[in-house]
Amino acid sequence: MFGLGTTELIIILVIVIILFGSTRLPQIGKGIGEAIKNFKKASSAASEIDVTPKANSEETDTGKENKS
Repeated sequence: MFGLGTTELIIILVIVIILFGSTRLPQIGKGIGEAIKNFKKASSAASEIDVTPKANSEETDTGKENKS
């Protein structure tokens, strides 16, 4: 597809291990996996935010004191 063979992939893997270290790679993979999972969940789920206006404006004014 991009002309990447086995040798090129091994070189890229070695460079990534040198840059991030072998102990940090699982953490990076876990973070990317959770991000993808949350993105899929958010894009397929219905909107949880209700933006419809209230039918009665008195509901928002309850509990406030009248100034005279």
